Amino acid sequence: MTAEPAAGLAAVILAAGQGTRMKSDLIKVLHPLAGKQMIRHVIDAVREVGAERIVCVVGFQADRVRDALDAIDGLEFAVQEAQLGTGHALQCAAPALDGFTGDVLVCYGDTPLLTPATLGAVVAEHRFHGAPATLLTTMVDDPTGYGRVVTEAGTEVARIVEEIDADASTRALCVINTGVYCFTWPVITPLLESLPADNVQGERYLTDVMEILASLGTPGRIYPIEDPIEVMGINDRAQLATAEGVLRDRIRVRLMREGVTFLAPQTTFIDADVAIGRDTVVYPGVLVEGASSIGGESVIGPFSRIVDAHIGRGVELKGWNCIVRTTVPQGSIVGPYVQQGAE
Repeated sequence: MTAEPAAGLAAVILAAGQGTRMKSDLIKVLHPLAGKQMIRHVIDAVREVGAERIVCVVGFQADRVRDALDAIDGLEFAVQEAQLGTGHALQCAAPALDGFTGDVLVCYGDTPLLTPATLGAVVAEHRFHGAPATLLTTMVDDPTGYGRVVTEAGTEVARIVEEIDADASTRALCVINTGVYCFTWPVITPLLESLPADNVQGERYLTDVMEILASLGTPGRIYPIEDPIEVMGINDRAQLATAEGVLRDRIRVRLMREGVTFLAPQTTFIDADVAIGRDTVVYPGVLVEGASSIGGESVIGPFSRIVDAHIGRGVELKGWNCIVRTTVPQGSIVGPYVQQGAE
């Protein structure tokens, strides 16, 4: 599929909610996953797809989120003072995109498993068909808690119904709304002002945009994916642990395909921003954290911990080492139980 040229791509990341089910004083989107905050995984994914502008909608602990993300180049913020629904959240982002004429990718800050490949496919599908809106969907065995997607002709969205507003027949549907949209921004912006709040929650749902489009005779389309784990939102610590496992599996698989050997992969924990050169062998029980790098043809002995450190090419750590915020020169041999660098 070839995407038609467009006036550009922007992204809006919705991150205003508190996340009370995390049982934490820290807002949900700042909880760490594989060495970086949850929302940073989403930011990295939309940036890799080609989003030229990224607007993050903040609300609860807005200053804390801004401070945590302030070093990210080009990130803009919009504030949702009162949480009046996802449609209202996008309304809050609209002034930041005033005059923008391209496509806008919308996703949640608590969906760190979204891949650039999937987001890129949504954008390509959107541009290929020229739809005003494209919705990422998936099918699950148990759709409890999710909005159900009602379609016509298989690919056109008639409406999305939140579970709390759904009747029995709608609740029986297993195609769910993932919360990921690609919108033709000049078409969608005027509709945001007309979103109703006549639902059980008394909120302005972004999902209602799809029903409005259908009523105008210009329905949005769906783009389905098979694996629902990729669109899993993180709501509690159990889901956080599940996402951690998925991300770390992806990291290990990627590194192994790049030429790194893990003798016991499931016992080794590598953060997302770590770089490891080819032909390096990593023994069981190793943790590599932060922005660490390990040169090629190195051997990292068992139960070693490396934190924000740089290991040169051809280095051997004998094992049970702790290397923190320092550099180990090329070709070095570090004996067992030796610690180097700052604690």
